[in-house]
Amino acid sequence: MISVRYHLAELEPAVDAAVATLVEADAVGRLWARDHTLFQDDPAECANRLGWLDSPSESADEWDDLVAFAADVAATSDDIVLMGMGGSSLFPEVLTSTFGSADGFPTLHVLDSTDPAAVRRVLDATDPARTFHVASSKSGSTLETRSHLDLFWERSQDPQRFAVITDPGSQLGELARSRGFREVFENNPDIGGRFSALSLFGMVPAALIGLDGEAVFDAAADMADAIEPVADDEPADNVALRLGAAFGAAAGAGREQLTIMLAPAIDSFGLWLEQLVAESTGKQSVGIVPIVGELLDDILATPSRRLVVTVGEVDGISRLRESGIPLIELSLEELHDLGAQVMLWEVAVALAGKVLGINPFDQPDVEAAKAAARALLDSDAPTSPPTVPLDEVLVNLHPDDCLAICAFVDPGSDVARRLEAVRHQVGRRRNVATTLGFGPRFLHSTGQLHKGGPSNIVVVQVCTDSTADGDLPIPDQSFTFGQFKEAQAAGDLEALHASGHRAARVPLDDLIR
Repeated sequence: MISVRYHLAELEPAVDAAVATLVEADAVGRLWARDHTLFQDDPAECANRLGWLDSPSESADEWDDLVAFAADVAATSDDIVLMGMGGSSLFPEVLTSTFGSADGFPTLHVLDSTDPAAVRRVLDATDPARTFHVASSKSGSTLETRSHLDLFWERSQDPQRFAVITDPGSQLGELARSRGFREVFENNPDIGGRFSALSLFGMVPAALIGLDGEAVFDAAADMADAIEPVADDEPADNVALRLGAAFGAAAGAGREQLTIMLAPAIDSFGLWLEQLVAESTGKQSVGIVPIVGELLDDILATPSRRLVVTVGEVDGISRLRESGIPLIELSLEELHDLGAQVMLWEVAVALAGKVLGINPFDQPDVEAAKAAARALLDSDAPTSPPTVPLDEVLVNLHPDDCLAICAFVDPGSDVARRLEAVRHQVGRRRNVATTLGFGPRFLHSTGQLHKGGPSNIVVVQVCTDSTADGDLPIPDQSFTFGQFKEAQAAGDLEALHASGHRAARVPLDDLIR
């Protein structure tokens, strides 16, 4: 079981008050009862988004069938290509990065980029005769996923090497059945994407790489049992309630920069945490800003708006304890305890939404960027927006700001690796917190926060030109992957400006010179 240590410093009174508010509202009891009025009177985008509370038991019931399916696939496959975005791709990425594939099971490639070089790399790394393909989309209409599926289907066209994970009745499910795909996995439709890690969206990929899923479910189920209210329990001692109160109270007190430090073995867990926190809380001009991957010295140099959370053993913990920055330490005894971490964070973030006065299950600003990109694709060839010199953006930064570098580049490229280093240099130069996200992945993760969250997030966008050499056509579309990526970047910038947030595209050379 996860242990929690709090060093809240000046936040303690605010957190105690938030705990009292949640206890008075019977927040955990009402959440477990699927009472949407805990968050809002209108049931829309709330009452039908609470099925994740049942995920540990539902997935455990289906695990034996998933194991049998995965064994059949492994017998004829060297690779798995998972095509998905956001909640359909991030936790599978965490699983393969953390655990790898068991002996005798295929290698998992998660494809969530429209950069032609990234797509081509997966094509080149896999043999269609020995590759199993999984298209994963809750809505069944995700354009990136459909584009990837059409490309790999054109290459293979063996329906026994394809499966989909989706909600009942989706277009993707209908397409899969019409083509005779090997399997159509239909998930509980009452689960939103970012809360779907312990559902089929996470567990099918887990089975396909030979993961000990039962250990993950057991850890998640144990955490659910610890959180679920029992008559004799003291509500204020509930581990998820206090954690959610701390997240929400910190943001309300001006410490909205939730800085997450992870044990090296679970470094990729930050990808999933970013989406959960950002998309759940970043709306109505408030929100918690998840920051992962920052260096300890940079954290200590910009302390004023931070709440630091560590998961597992991290370097420099004594320096953090001595710094006076509010700190929460979460233990991690073994890797399969990620299941418990997922359950704990899901409940805590939902309750933080209650503290902040928002519905943690909707994403009202996500569609704007998609619509803008679609409009550009439906018009003449998308035009790149004008660039602004980086120095013009940096000179106007305030110490309370968070600089979000949004890079529409191949995430596996040298440019991406250089941006990782540049992020720290720019943050140090201007004495601000920083984040780095790769497009279009972040559009399905932190993009909601960028447009709907607090005004002290400043977006710097960079985009490599992929429409010339090396571009890749999309079957049955009038645009290429390179044009698609450019439209997504331009559409996101348009949506950011429309939301009133500070955002600019800067020349890539300004960042990596």
